[in-house]
Amino acid sequence: MAEQVLRTLMRTTDLIVAGFFSPAAVAAVGLADIYGRLPLWLGLGVGDGAIALSSQDTGSGQEANRNEAVSQALLLGVLAGVPFALFGLVGSVWAIAILGAEAETVRLGGLYLAIILLTAPAFHVTMIAARSIQGTGDTRTPMYINAVANAINIVLTVSLAFGLGPFPELTIVGIALATAIGDVLAAVTFTAVIQSPWSELSLVRPTKLVIMKQLVVISAPRVAEGLVELVAEFPFNAILLAFGTEVNAAYHIGRRVYQQLSAPLARGYGTAANVLTGQALGRGEPGKAYFNGLASAALAVLSVGGLGIVIFVAAEWVVLVFTRDPATIEYAVGFARAYAISTFLIALYVVVAGSLRGGSETRPPFVAKVTGAVFFLLGTTYVLGVSLEYGVVAAYVAIVADWAWRNVVVGTVYLRKGWLERGTAMMHERGSLAEDED
Repeated sequence: MAEQVLRTLMRTTDLIVAGFFSPAAVAAVGLADIYGRLPLWLGLGVGDGAIALSSQDTGSGQEANRNEAVSQALLLGVLAGVPFALFGLVGSVWAIAILGAEAETVRLGGLYLAIILLTAPAFHVTMIAARSIQGTGDTRTPMYINAVANAINIVLTVSLAFGLGPFPELTIVGIALATAIGDVLAAVTFTAVIQSPWSELSLVRPTKLVIMKQLVVISAPRVAEGLVELVAEFPFNAILLAFGTEVNAAYHIGRRVYQQLSAPLARGYGTAANVLTGQALGRGEPGKAYFNGLASAALAVLSVGGLGIVIFVAAEWVVLVFTRDPATIEYAVGFARAYAISTFLIALYVVVAGSLRGGSETRPPFVAKVTGAVFFLLGTTYVLGVSLEYGVVAAYVAIVADWAWRNVVVGTVYLRKGWLERGTAMMHERGSLAEDED
């Protein structure tokens, strides 16, 4: 949780600093973040494969398979980051422009996006290495590394944006440069730690194709989630931009409030559930894996959901951290409260999905996101907001409905327990269970 809070704080700082310049700057960072979430999802996808195999092979004591999985996941992440870097060089301005943003937002967003995409390979290494280490049960080392990298990032963000001390005043470019520097530092440090005696892991020369196949099978639906989110964000942000730049800026502020205050806690529980279920399956204890997921979900709903109540009540004060523009504040409070209401649902979904991923089952969350985005996030917003002319209120309703539906999908799959059999079967396939050695 601490690691997630620190990582999210870095992104939140970007938005806060942008708010000192103009609503266009806030919208630029928010719109660029849509594309920035695509390498994020790819890193998460491959990272999910790495943490699933790492936790399962830790539970079964198969260190050789675990090192193979981690090494192959890191290699896959680096290679997958290269196209993003190339796109950042040639297509960043176009990417912001097609969303229908104003000229100044396009200019600022294009600069920001180009810089953060250039370091996508390093970002992938950071994401995958952290999850690989977490799979062994060590969640402190990733926290320490990311704490230092993110602290440097935050200091550089403020210094480069405003020109403090010896640094030039680079505004939005400075914010992006700070992010890029932080990602590279973290990637180098993670790689050095994995190769050091401090880590249970080590990098090896890949030889087992079955492990690469399983990494791709587990990762692909998670990466596809990112593609769906990106595709859905185009029309969703276009609708909000049609309501006004202030509305779009308010959405990114309201979303950031949730992402900073409650999402890191939910993700922390989700990671813990992933590791606990994966290690239990590796030990040949499917019943324990099932119980661990339920217990984690209950704890997440009670604790993170309670924080959602606080966010709802304090929304008017919280959004003032990001902007002083009156019109933006009004809409941002609405978005912040919509996410606050959804906090119970988000916490439940993230943990149940994390438990499924611990069993190598990543398909249900993908189905949940596709159907939720099409029928609820976009469908509700367009029908109620545009066709029936309820305006931005429809977006508030759509956010809650989307998360409610996702829980129906993943909850049904979890209770049927087929994911336990899938995880066990994949361990058999790569020879990671004790009986496979006989």
